[in-house]
Amino acid sequence: MNMMASPPAPVQIEVVFDLVCPWCYLGVSRLMRMLEARREVAVELQWRPFLLNPDIAPGGIPRQDYLVRKFGGEERARRLHGTIAEMGRLEGIDFHFELIRRVPQTLDAHRLLRWAGRHGNADALVMALFAAHFREGRDIAHYETLAALAAAHGLDGDAARLFLASGLDTEAVHAENLRAHRLGINGVPCFVLGGGNAIAGAQEPEVLERLLDVALAD
Repeated sequence: MNMMASPPAPVQIEVVFDLVCPWCYLGVSRLMRMLEARREVAVELQWRPFLLNPDIAPGGIPRQDYLVRKFGGEERARRLHGTIAEMGRLEGIDFHFELIRRVPQTLDAHRLLRWAGRHGNADALVMALFAAHFREGRDIAHYETLAALAAAHGLDGDAARLFLASGLDTEAVHAENLRAHRLGINGVPCFVLGGGNAIAGAQEPEVLERLLDVALAD
C-alpha cells in the first residue's frame, strides 16, 4: 500500500429537490440514513433547486387554494398526505400537514442554501428547512424565519438576513431550475451520483447504497 497516496476524492451526490415536496423530505431523509451507515465513504452533497411552483407569489398562497389547484380539493390531498405521513413515521418524520397555513414560494429558501453552502454546512440547514415546513408549519419564505434557521445551525443570522434582502443568487436558482428541466428531470427528488447515475423518487436506502457502490467502482 502506498502510504503517501492521496485520499480518494469524495463522491459527489447531486440532490435535485424542492422544499415543499414531501417526497423530497422522505427521500433526502433516506439518503441521509444510508450515508450515516456508510460513514467510511467521503461524500459531497450538492443541493440543486427544482421549483415545483415557480408561479406562486413571493408571499405564498393559502393552503386551501393550493390544494384545490394541485389536487382538485382537500379530500384527495388528505388521502395522499395520509399515505406520505405513514411512510414518514417509518423514517421518524412526523408530518403535520394541518399546520401549514400557506404554501410558500421556495426561491429564497433555495437562495439561502446556496449562500449556506459557501459559508458553512448546508446539509443540516436543508433538513431544518424541511422540518420547519412539514413538522412545524413555519413560513420558510419569510426572511426572519430563514435567518433564524440559519443562525440555529451555525451561520450568521444577520449576514443571512442581509443576503436575502440583497436578491443575490436569484438568477442562479432560476438557471439551475432550468438546467434540471433541460436534463429531463421532471420529478423530484432526483439523485445523481458520481456525475452519471441518476434515479428519481423517494428511493429506499438500499437502492441508493447500490448506486453509491456503482459510483465508487467507476
